Amino acid sequence: MAKKKKKERAGPSGQEWLVTYADMVTLVLCFFAVMFNPDEVTPSTMAQISASLITRGMGSNVGGNTLASGRFADLGNNLNTLPAMDKGKSLGTALRKAVSSFAPEVKSKKMTITSDERGVIISLAADAFFAPASAVINIESTRDILLRLGQLLSSSDLAGKKFRIEGHTDSTPIDPAGPWESNWQLSAMRSINVLHYLSDLGISEKRFQVAGFADTMPVSSDDTPEGRAYNRRVDIIILDEAHF
Repeated sequence: MAKKKKKERAGPSGQEWLVTYADMVTLVLCFFAVMFNPDEVTPSTMAQISASLITRGMGSNVGGNTLASGRFADLGNNLNTLPAMDKGKSLGTALRKAVSSFAPEVKSKKMTITSDERGVIISLAADAFFAPASAVINIESTRDILLRLGQLLSSSDLAGKKFRIEGHTDSTPIDPAGPWESNWQLSAMRSINVLHYLSDLGISEKRFQVAGFADTMPVSSDDTPEGRAYNRRVDIIILDEAHF
């Protein structure tokens, strides 16, 4: 009777090392994710980091792009030469300082602090800083806030930075018997008066831009009293260099 042939064992595929390698890469990625500080990363830097993690395929020897050089290198956007890194750090510092300095006012809704592609936006609620339909600042009740705002804008961290002051109103029509012909005038004059106060604190007027937008740039619905209150504001923007 013929003996049965022993089944040959399948030899190693040569790919077992990939499992250990993948585990190591995952652990390293987790480590840097824990150490990552999003406050100091600009959008352009984030785009490059994202691009470095995009794989080109699913083969065994294919990986992502490196941060040292890759398909963005020809555009001058590798991590070592990115021009936005220093300015992103300074705006990140300004954002953190603003949030810390004005935490009570943010909580009481006298101010809001946000950021977008233009830079750091410090919004003053018009109802807290001005009387209705008035461009005169309520100095008695807001002096401390404006002094702290002046200290922030004149700090060494923001040396060389420029600022834009934007006045905004809601869509409620101007009283014909009042001092203003339109919301355009009211929003512009509120911006100008904030500029005058800050310049009186020693900040050069040459660092400022001033604009009035009336009700053309709402941040909330004008259909409710709460929404209209949010829209009545003066924004002080610490400008990103691209928007100087």
